[in-house]
Amino acid sequence: MLVLLPPSEGKAASGRGAPLKPGSLSLPALAEARAAVLDELVELCAADEDKAREILGLSDGLRGEIAKNAALRTAGARPAGEIYTGVLYDALGLATLPPDARRRARSSLLVFSGLWGAVRIGDRIPSYRCSMGVRLPGLGALGAYWRRPMEAALPEIAARGLVLDLRSSAYTAAWKPKGELAGRTATVRVLHSQLVDGVEKRSVVSHFNKATKGRIVRDLLVSGAKPKGPGELVTALRELGYTVEAEAPARAGRPWELDVVVTQIH
Repeated sequence: MLVLLPPSEGKAASGRGAPLKPGSLSLPALAEARAAVLDELVELCAADEDKAREILGLSDGLRGEIAKNAALRTAGARPAGEIYTGVLYDALGLATLPPDARRRARSSLLVFSGLWGAVRIGDRIPSYRCSMGVRLPGLGALGAYWRRPMEAALPEIAARGLVLDLRSSAYTAAWKPKGELAGRTATVRVLHSQLVDGVEKRSVVSHFNKATKGRIVRDLLVSGAKPKGPGELVTALRELGYTVEAEAPARAGRPWELDVVVTQIH
């Protein structure tokens, strides 16, 4: 099972250990593309703070992120699973996973990134600020920039198993499974069910969507479930206590769309 995750906008501080070693990152097929983004981002942030803040879409209160980016090559690095924070990662709770589940997380979780393309949670990276929605002056829109490198690297990583795609829309722009691979891909939408005057009303969950997705990943990792396709994923989630509604796609080569229905959001 390969689980595709978005990063978090906010990130923990860089570590005090050794700085980034680009050659140590997973998915070496992305090395050249990573180097190009890193070079332009560092140069931009070192040369013109105001221009960098505008391009990166940062408020005045986040000016410190510019200096952080300018020092990416010398900043200490930490495992990506410690760098990414926020609602999804709080619910996932990587640090508190049992040893077996932690091993499964290292091999199955892939975090998408505007700077790195995608990394494993064990890859050591510095804290940075660069979303997939950024358009760099030289490389252009990062969502489009990453498509070709990702198309070369991701199908091999996905192998023959299930792909659980939990990315937000900005990050799906960088790579979309196609053909047979799309047919064994599942996406998840979280719906909040409420009774209003005795009638069920459902609404799409936004912020707490991330927390539910984090809990889903954690529960799958802890349980040791090994669904080989979307149908088996539905069964596994129901056995874990989730209310899941799903139908196979009407046409081959389309991802499965799963609705996870919750009655409480927290």
